[in-house]
Amino acid sequence: MKKKLVSILLAGTLLLSALTGCGGAGDTGSSSSSDNSGDTSSSATSSEEYKFGKIDIPALDGSLCGAPIYIAYEKGFFAEEGIQANLTAADFETRKIGLNNGNVPFVNGDFQFFSSAEQGIDMKVIGGMHYGCIKLIVRNDSDLPAVTTDPESLKGLKIGVDEVGGTTFQVASVWLEENGVSAKQEDGEATFLPYSDGNLELEALYNGDIDVAAVWDPLGDIAAASGKAKVLVDISKDEPFAGKYCCFYYASTKVLNENPDEIRALYNAVLKAQKWINENPDEALDLIVKGNYSEVEDKDLAKQLIVDYEYETPETEGTHDVKGDVLYFAKELKNIGYLEGDPEEFTNNLYQSLK
Repeated sequence: MKKKLVSILLAGTLLLSALTGCGGAGDTGSSSSSDNSGDTSSSATSSEEYKFGKIDIPALDGSLCGAPIYIAYEKGFFAEEGIQANLTAADFETRKIGLNNGNVPFVNGDFQFFSSAEQGIDMKVIGGMHYGCIKLIVRNDSDLPAVTTDPESLKGLKIGVDEVGGTTFQVASVWLEENGVSAKQEDGEATFLPYSDGNLELEALYNGDIDVAAVWDPLGDIAAASGKAKVLVDISKDEPFAGKYCCFYYASTKVLNENPDEIRALYNAVLKAQKWINENPDEALDLIVKGNYSEVEDKDLAKQLIVDYEYETPETEGTHDVKGDVLYFAKELKNIGYLEGDPEEFTNNLYQSLK
């Protein structure tokens, strides 16, 4: 979450700056509807046949890790749950406002949503999605350690991110803090440089303008395959992120209170899709490419990425400590100054199991 030089919709992936390399993470700008206005399942052909009617789901962002929503649409899992799904593109602000007022019942996104929740956006985490889709990379000649007992060796680093305050910034900040280095900019122990274009960030790394690049998949793998860089931290596998979901499903509290069956149906659909992806990664990629959800030029790499994400399934629902992961990231974000309140109280307010 590997070994060939590829491009998996770099444009879409590089836009993953507003939310989370995961569905919420990459937004294309203003809200817009997909050419696909409904589910492809033959079991339901008119809006009257859907129990929950037509539901807009902001999911079109070009990210590969958002595959479950694409597959739930393509395989008819939304239709099976009584939903006429309409996949749309929407920016971060539109998603937040929609969750708050109930116009957006359900989205996927990472822990960058947490600060919005603390600021009063009325949403709940209802389940986990997958392990991480961000990597910290360094030049091949770098001797930086992923974990160190000597924080002085990491002080003064210049770190590239997509935006200061964004998810890659937060990941790099957590890594620094776990290694005993302050990520607070006022302390001056590290410098963060934003690059809206990930290709420019890679060039800055190769040229020595930065020491570390925090990038969304698949850029880390592309850099490693080029022979110019190596992966320092893969948050799907490496500490301090190993074994933790970075991305979650969020529900509008308003819809959850007024129509919990609708939220349960939406969640059931993506769980079915996640199980299907885990069992059929090659076929899943074929559907993603055919539907123009994400451009896949190296299928082997893309397959490895979605396998590494280890999506939750109907069978594993409830076995992973999703609430514990929310609490972990709440504590870390509090530590780097992006949450203000008590992490445990925050987690208790944000997380709501559907079981």
